[in-house]
Amino acid sequence: MKIFRIIYTIYAVGVFVILMFVFCLFIVTPILISPQGGKVTFFFIRLWASIWSFLVGISYDIQGKEHLDFTKPYIYIFNHRSSLDLPVIPMAIKQELRAIGKKEISKIPVFGFIVSRVAVWVDRKDTASRKASVQRLVEILRKGISVVVAPEGTRNDSGQTLLPFQSGAFRLALETQTPIMPMAVIGADRLMRRGSLILRPGTIHIYFSTPILPENIKGDNPVEQLTEKCFSRLEAMILTHE
Repeated sequence: MKIFRIIYTIYAVGVFVILMFVFCLFIVTPILISPQGGKVTFFFIRLWASIWSFLVGISYDIQGKEHLDFTKPYIYIFNHRSSLDLPVIPMAIKQELRAIGKKEISKIPVFGFIVSRVAVWVDRKDTASRKASVQRLVEILRKGISVVVAPEGTRNDSGQTLLPFQSGAFRLALETQTPIMPMAVIGADRLMRRGSLILRPGTIHIYFSTPILPENIKGDNPVEQLTEKCFSRLEAMILTHE
């Protein structure tokens, strides 16, 4: 059985790379030509993700779409357990996005170049980099473009439901008064287990809840209160659906 999974993984990675080269110019060119080209760019990103998913036998079950209004910007937060979270985002969220990403990813040949068009890179060890990324995200949200963040700050390879949240996304929500949309991703780590590069086909389940509105947060420490509320909501969603 393991040899078949290795063959399948090689096939899936090969398909991913081939599609990356096929769609590269279609993804990069519109947003380079015009800032309004982002919608076209994300159409091709979703097309890349959907074709790859179909060819490798990965499907997505999305629940709670009634809570979303794609005419409005959100700060999406999700639990990050697997590298397969990458295609989950464009498949689940049907609007233009910008993502916070680790600066190291930008160094991956071709892939880093493509993702750089729709990501805000941050070096978490560099205070100036963190401040610059926050300012860039404020500008993006004020243009009506949503942002997606993994508030744990890294992939969760532990046995905990969630790692402690970093506060950046919640400071950003309070500063811009942008609703936070919790998104629970269930099953991605079963298709690509923690610490393994081996893939297998299957279904990834995505759940949305009602948005959390920063204007409803009152008290002496709104950042901490908002962070705790979002942590509790996302944790409850994961425990309910796992």
